[in-house]
Amino acid sequence: MQTRWRTVDIVVAAVIAVAFAAVFYAWNNLWAALNGFALPWRAAIYGVWLIPAVLGPLVVRKPGAGLFVELVAATISAVMGSPWTFTIIASGLVQGIGGEFAFAATGYRRFGLVNAVVGGALSGAGAALMDLGVLQYLPPMTTGQRWTYAILVIVSSAVIAGAGSWALQRALSRTGVLDRFPSGRERVAV
Repeated sequence: MQTRWRTVDIVVAAVIAVAFAAVFYAWNNLWAALNGFALPWRAAIYGVWLIPAVLGPLVVRKPGAGLFVELVAATISAVMGSPWTFTIIASGLVQGIGGEFAFAATGYRRFGLVNAVVGGALSGAGAALMDLGVLQYLPPMTTGQRWTYAILVIVSSAVIAGAGSWALQRALSRTGVLDRFPSGRERVAV
């Protein structure tokens, strides 16, 4: 596997990051609109914020892609006025490392659904840890509520960021826009 980043790798990773920073802006507003609902409902949609951590490695297939894409998306989100200000950058760092770890564990040789789901779950675990342990910006919760929140974030991240990113990468591959990448040259059934 080629580990050296090409210019096209950097540009595409940055484009993914910018696109998801815009998605984050909308998702931040949805999260705020759901403020009156029980926290578990909000935790169930958490995985959208973690898509770049999994989609980056699935598309670019270079070490550091998940970290790069998630961190750039978080930084742009902070600059665009995220309600969590610049603490979101620290979250992006942890989330990116979590997503990256599933692919690094295979030596960046496996990019299937299982790796994507594990990457999403690990990214979600990092996000839950940051939310509950480090940043502590959530309202006071009982131990049971904290566990429920963490489990829902992890499951949401596995499904939305993991399986969702895998499906998105496959859909993009079918269009031909990823032909310059190994991810775009794989045989994807129509």
